[in-house]
Amino acid sequence: MSLEAEVGIKRQRIEALMQQHHLAGLLLGRNSSVSWGLAGGEAHLALNSEIASAALLYTPQRDYLLADAIEMPRLQAEVLPGLPFEPITFPWYEPDRRQQLMIELTHGGAVGSDIAAPDMHLMTAAVTALRYQLTPEEQQRLRDLAARTGAAIETAAGEIAPGMREYAIAGLLAEECFLRDITPILLLVGTDDRVERFRHPLPTSKPMERYAMLVLSARRWGLVANVTRLIHFGPIPADLQQRAAACARIDAAMIAATRPGTAVSEMFSQIQAAYATEGYPDHWRMHHQGGATGYTSREWLATPDSVEKMHAGQAFAWNPSLPGVTCEDTILLQADGVEILTATPQWPKQPVQSGAVTVERPLILEVD
Repeated sequence: MSLEAEVGIKRQRIEALMQQHHLAGLLLGRNSSVSWGLAGGEAHLALNSEIASAALLYTPQRDYLLADAIEMPRLQAEVLPGLPFEPITFPWYEPDRRQQLMIELTHGGAVGSDIAAPDMHLMTAAVTALRYQLTPEEQQRLRDLAARTGAAIETAAGEIAPGMREYAIAGLLAEECFLRDITPILLLVGTDDRVERFRHPLPTSKPMERYAMLVLSARRWGLVANVTRLIHFGPIPADLQQRAAACARIDAAMIAATRPGTAVSEMFSQIQAAYATEGYPDHWRMHHQGGATGYTSREWLATPDSVEKMHAGQAFAWNPSLPGVTCEDTILLQADGVEILTATPQWPKQPVQSGAVTVERPLILEVD
């Protein structure tokens, strides 16, 4: 399928949304939405910004890429070729000009958007839902990205040693990402007691003694892959091994419960049951359990009251956790089962039987 054909599929989803809400236009301004609409083209600048440096405007007659004179040359050279968007440039020093263009191009009609802006209907959730089911081309891009992400975390783990500071470990992770043409958008590194004390350990200047948790979210083509791994230097304490094995079994139960058409609320009841079976009935409350991934690290988070259902072609990153341990991989749901995409072959794995499904989950890598 060509990029233009992929854009056409997405345009059909957008057109249906516009007709449903009687819109004269739909403006996409978030990084996630813009990359989705551009079939993997990126308009990101600052890593901490959710808003893209360009916007896509869809109308019943024609579709446009709106960008200032700084961004448009790169977009025209590297993103737009082969895509059916008319480029419209405005001066960087007239930021209100984009709003005026939007009004002109939609003839003053009703406009929806995934970003808050004057005179537009905020439709972030509805736009996000358009991205849930990945096209075959998007699925292949995600496989590629996830393979690079797994290789990055595995290679970085092979380079760390006791005495290294958490910042240095994070730097290794970032370097391995950039060497593979992917961008780290989340790097968490916790070592020793910080892993047990904090579920989200931002890296610090603390030197590692024996134990580290590495968390990575990486982006390419607008898509995001997520992975967490644990590494221990020297013999692993028995209680830590027990918690890691219990967390792996919970994760396996979550993956086995990931099925097309299943309500997330139903799946969440199985999460709670898995925690209880392992002797940790209330620990699901201590950290979110993950959710759908794709063009953001989490398109939504699973909760007991979630109204979403899971679909074939949708990607997920579950992350159950217990004190000092967690499991996380990027997975892709298909009609006949689940693919685990963020492979790390050197990590020890625990095969877990969950119902009729056997799932291999990573444990703690022990280094002599």
